[in-house]
Amino acid sequence: MRLCAFYLLLIALSLTGCSSIEPWVKPYERAHLADPIMNFDRDPVSGAYMTHVYQAREAARGAEGGHGGGCGCN
Repeated sequence: MRLCAFYLLLIALSLTGCSSIEPWVKPYERAHLADPIMNFDRDPVSGAYMTHVYQAREAARGAEGGHGGGCGCN
């Protein structure tokens, strides 16, 4: 019984070591995440246009976060 309680306490203490209160990304490192090289699209204007065309053609808006009307006239 004591051995089982000891192992449970050891497991509980080891699992609490995995949690961290401080953020993983420091405030001075956030500039690197906002770098244009971190974008998925090479050309963001072209990507936004193609997303708009896709949404107008499929009549489905909102999943990709595009803007504009559904008829393709904007």
